[in-house]
Amino acid sequence: MKKEQMTTKCLYDTTKSAAGRYLDGYTYPWEALSHIREIILALGEELSPDEYLCRDESVWIHKSVLVYPTATIIGPVIVGEGAQIRPGAFIRGNVLVGAGAVVGNSTEIKNSVLFDGVQVPHYNYIGDSILGYKAHMGASSLTSNVRSDKKPVVVHADDEEIETGLKKFGAMVGDMVEVGCGAVLNPGSIIGPNSSIYPLSSVRGGVEANSIYKRQGEIVEKR
Repeated sequence: MKKEQMTTKCLYDTTKSAAGRYLDGYTYPWEALSHIREIILALGEELSPDEYLCRDESVWIHKSVLVYPTATIIGPVIVGEGAQIRPGAFIRGNVLVGAGAVVGNSTEIKNSVLFDGVQVPHYNYIGDSILGYKAHMGASSLTSNVRSDKKPVVVHADDEEIETGLKKFGAMVGDMVEVGCGAVLNPGSIIGPNSSIYPLSSVRGGVEANSIYKRQGEIVEKR
């Protein structure tokens, strides 16, 4: 995957997120990870009290959202129209959940943006990541956001190694991506739009748009 394919404009239709105009200001989407908190706080100030309930000063939940009693939400957080926060979900700060998104049972999310229509419905962990429009994470699939040696994450493009300076960086998952059950997206993974990841895969580096990731070294074009 070439460096130019990892840009915000190549990975995402930013009209499909309330944070889109902020993300447009970054050449690469991971550059926004250190600013998600301020983006959410800025967006929260713009939300209509006729449409959103504001809890604890920094948790905005659209009145149409279904939040189950056993879910835990710590701000700053915005949950968009028609989303579902299912039993046992743990949203622990700096999270934007897009309209129509699903955060499922025992799913944990921190410092991440979920575009509209994203589904993380069963036992997922999403940390320091951005998931594009209608991306879907299969049961128990997750983003790994810290290297084992605790060094800053490097993005491995085909034509360049990109130093991010970030010690916590999960995955940039493009629009309409399907991630199979039990797959792990290792730190700094970039998944192009309309791609599919086989179940139980361990993904490193980049996966081009419209691809099927079967295993390391075996990525084929979708037909």
